[in-house]
Amino acid sequence: MSLVVTQKDQFQAMIRLLNTNVNGNVKIMYALTAIKGVGRRYSNLVCKKADVDMSKRAGELTGEELERLVEIIQNPLQYKIPQWFLNRQKDHTTGKYSQLVSNQVHSTLREDLERMKKMRVHRGLRHVVGLRVRGQHTKTTGRRGRTVGVTKKK
Repeated sequence: MSLVVTQKDQFQAMIRLLNTNVNGNVKIMYALTAIKGVGRRYSNLVCKKADVDMSKRAGELTGEELERLVEIIQNPLQYKIPQWFLNRQKDHTTGKYSQLVSNQVHSTLREDLERMKKMRVHRGLRHVVGLRVRGQHTKTTGRRGRTVGVTKKK
């Protein structure tokens, strides 16, 4: 399928949304997944709430449509997106539900790890030592990158 543009000056090959470069040649639902914290299901829901044509490419959207998309991504609860759909549920400090996107994902993850390390929680200690955190077996797997202690006799 070839890319058909009605007016040359409207199409943008690269769009800047939420501190992320988004490819304008890709359909809008899949283009939004380039933003960290936005997956396929969330982008699908956002496009439906913003009344954006899903068959359009990201570069074909108008400025108004892009503003609507960004507004819904940043404030999902105001647009009746359910709480269970969000990626930050019941924040430890505020107790609020929110959707973290772009730089917020990285900074919040770092803060959570620091909080766990400070509290000396089991997960935090595993992060400090550099071991597997989620209950995986470590007796035989995951040896790469570490020196294991048997030395050869001369």
